[in-house]
Amino acid sequence: MNFQSVKGFVLFLIIVSCQLLTVNLVNAQTNYQQRYTNAKSLFREEKYNLAMESFKALITYDKDNPFSEYASFYYAISAYQQGYASVAKDMFLQIRQLYPAWDQLDEVNLWLGKIHFDNKEYFQAMNQLAGVKNQKFQKDIQTVKKTGLASLTDLNTLTRLHEEYPKDAVIGERLAAELAKNGTGRESQELLEKLVSTFRLKKTEFITGPPATVHKDVYSVSVLFPFSVNTLEPTLGRKRNQYILDLYEGMKLAVDTLRKMGVNISLRAYDTDRNPEKVKSILALNELLHTDLIVGPLFQEENEPVQEFSRKNKINLFNPVTNNFDLVRDNPYGFLYQPSLEALGEQSAKFMNKQLANKNCMVFMGDTKRDSVLAMSFLNAANETDLKITLIKRFTKESSSQILEILATPTEFDEFKYPKQFTLPKDSLGGIFVASDDPLIYTKVVSSVTTRGDKVVILGSENWLDQTTDYEKLNALGVVMFASNFTSPNNTLYNAFLQKFIRTHGRSTSSMPYTDYAKIGYDFMFFAGNMLKKHGVYFQHELNKPEMQGYLTEGYNFQYSRDNQHVPFIHFVKGELSVLKAEY
Repeated sequence: MNFQSVKGFVLFLIIVSCQLLTVNLVNAQTNYQQRYTNAKSLFREEKYNLAMESFKALITYDKDNPFSEYASFYYAISAYQQGYASVAKDMFLQIRQLYPAWDQLDEVNLWLGKIHFDNKEYFQAMNQLAGVKNQKFQKDIQTVKKTGLASLTDLNTLTRLHEEYPKDAVIGERLAAELAKNGTGRESQELLEKLVSTFRLKKTEFITGPPATVHKDVYSVSVLFPFSVNTLEPTLGRKRNQYILDLYEGMKLAVDTLRKMGVNISLRAYDTDRNPEKVKSILALNELLHTDLIVGPLFQEENEPVQEFSRKNKINLFNPVTNNFDLVRDNPYGFLYQPSLEALGEQSAKFMNKQLANKNCMVFMGDTKRDSVLAMSFLNAANETDLKITLIKRFTKESSSQILEILATPTEFDEFKYPKQFTLPKDSLGGIFVASDDPLIYTKVVSSVTTRGDKVVILGSENWLDQTTDYEKLNALGVVMFASNFTSPNNTLYNAFLQKFIRTHGRSTSSMPYTDYAKIGYDFMFFAGNMLKKHGVYFQHELNKPEMQGYLTEGYNFQYSRDNQHVPFIHFVKGELSVLKAEY
């Protein structure tokens, strides 16, 4: 074969090879296309398990395979649809890493946001959705957010989300909805008002107000108390439930005073006997439907049917003595005349933050639910201040001796064998909040601080004054007490009330050292009577205003709340109780 022949043959082979290569490439591309088309068909038919297998074979990168990104994407969705969320998440993250310039990364971020929401990883979900740039997905983003946040009811998490994304309307509306159902206290109500305004929400859907008020010549007030008349001893001595009788007698005296002022109250008493069935029979009386205000009940076991009656018939209800907001929480017409435990804890933290130069603070509590609510409210509020909580400790009667060990275990003594240094160094602690009325707990705190001899502020409850006679220690240590029922001895209205009670009943108002239930009954009824006269049956329209001056007690503040947010703090000054003034 000559040279020209060889040359021609080689050229022929090259041409044939190129043609074969072209055919193979076309066949390969056709093969990838067919496999992808088949996988997509299975996907559309929602045969996700088969689709996963088909897409899996197309995921591996090949220069001849133009479907790697899409196969990976639909593989992830197929996995999600079968409940393999973690597999889907890993694949979406792999797509972002391998194909950072892919034009469908917005959809990847959208799916990652949805998966994070499913896992209740709310902040991560919002972060993923923030990566979606194309405006055409805004409707999808809103849907994912609404679905993902629908089951979130925790106010703390929703509030933190709002703080992180203050302009997000979906979060704002979700927080508003939860505040409308479960938000209590002034700050919650102020935030709700702000959210409604900022996101232009329909106010009537989030802030349910009472009906228009009604003015009358005579207002009926129904008192549902466990008088237990049938079991009272027929003697002049004090009865077992004397405080309930005193509470009612104080209300009756206030009604008499109001009548002389031109305020007419028809006071009707019903004996609940602490019996839920008896309560239900009272509520069945037709006259209760026409009452303007319900006072009571006083105990948990009587509470539910009365709250339901109040709520259903839109009749305002006040509990004059309890601090337990749970008794009225689900009733928009239910109010506490006293501050709630939440208010006492919150105001105590703010007060102590202002009072203490040394911000180190301990919190001691007993083992009751009341103590826990009070302590946690203090701690939650303290976290928003400069207070530094160095110890939180719960004690039982059996473990209360540990208080002395914590506060007053000596390490050094002076020449007279008196302790001069402790395991907790002197002046290292600024204050102790004692969330308990158990004498075994607070008396040990008082004794320990007395032993230490340094300046530690003890903050507790006015209830201690009924349980101890050692006022000298409270005076010497400057113990501070939250005291919603405090009345200054210089209050002329109080002195007139005392004289009137003695003239009417021939005895003093109370046998207790501090708490005077007749005074509380009088003060409450005087407050309620004046509100009814000035503002009608639904006087709560006027309660949502700044603090009001008290009559016998220091004052009232129901702004954005259904419990009295006014919390005075008292201490002894030269042996006499006085309000401790502080700006907070």
